[in-house]
Amino acid sequence: MITYQMVGTNKYEEAVAFYDALLAELGAGRFMEEEGQFVAWATSPDAPSFSVTKPHDKKPATVGNGVMTAFGAKNPEHVQALYDKAISLGATDEGAPGPRGEHFYAAYCRDLDGNKFNFFCMV
Repeated sequence: MITYQMVGTNKYEEAVAFYDALLAELGAGRFMEEEGQFVAWATSPDAPSFSVTKPHDKKPATVGNGVMTAFGAKNPEHVQALYDKAISLGATDEGAPGPRGEHFYAAYCRDLDGNKFNFFCMV
């Protein structure tokens, strides 16, 4: 049902490098791009995608309160590996990997612009 998620950035080059490295860990690569404006990553052209963009209105990008992107992981070990990768790329911790309830395992971070995201799997 959801086809893509987009977040704004004020650090375009850094954000693209961050997500190039991080999303490669999920098997995603660039599939759409307007140089200097936005990049979208997906595991295939017909799969849901994630993108970063400079805001169209030319105003600074801001972080939405309560907005978060969730990236699916294979298992708890994959959640840990993705979290570690994100932190090594400059993400900040918003909740270390661990169980959240009976069947949900997740880790939470913020990217270089402060956009919140998580990695999760069902256990």
